[in-house]
Amino acid sequence: MRIGHGIDVHRFSDDASRVLRLGLVRIDGAAGLVGHSDADAVTHALIDALLGGANLGDIGRHFPDSDPQFAGVASRALLEETLHRVAMAGFRPISADVTIVAEQPKMALYMPAMSEELSDVLGCVVSVKATTAEGLGALGRVEGIAATAVALLEELS
Repeated sequence: MRIGHGIDVHRFSDDASRVLRLGLVRIDGAAGLVGHSDADAVTHALIDALLGGANLGDIGRHFPDSDPQFAGVASRALLEETLHRVAMAGFRPISADVTIVAEQPKMALYMPAMSEELSDVLGCVVSVKATTAEGLGALGRVEGIAATAVALLEELS
């Protein structure tokens, strides 16, 4: 068994056309996040946890923001490719847990859908929770969203 941990933070965009997507779910009526890809902080944190558990480095090593082929890419594609790379390294996920840190928007209505989407892609349970920063720091001032993730991997036999 291996455990991986990931974290990702993105600031809110001033571009009104930018869509907010978290945990592979579109969040309507909220400002999108700045990023080279779709800036899905939840999925990016999970990708880092999976890569870390397999000792494959981080998301930036595999999908660098300096590479134009990843501009605007959907995080679902990155997650699917990550699972392929994790399997090639001899592992598969058996559970994962994600925590979103955000003052706004409120996440309660979206967390079941995020859990369902992420679980479907990973083939195991992915728990999704949320908390606030209690008004402290950049996240507390609603400048962005952060997410952390932990993934448990098992060696393929």
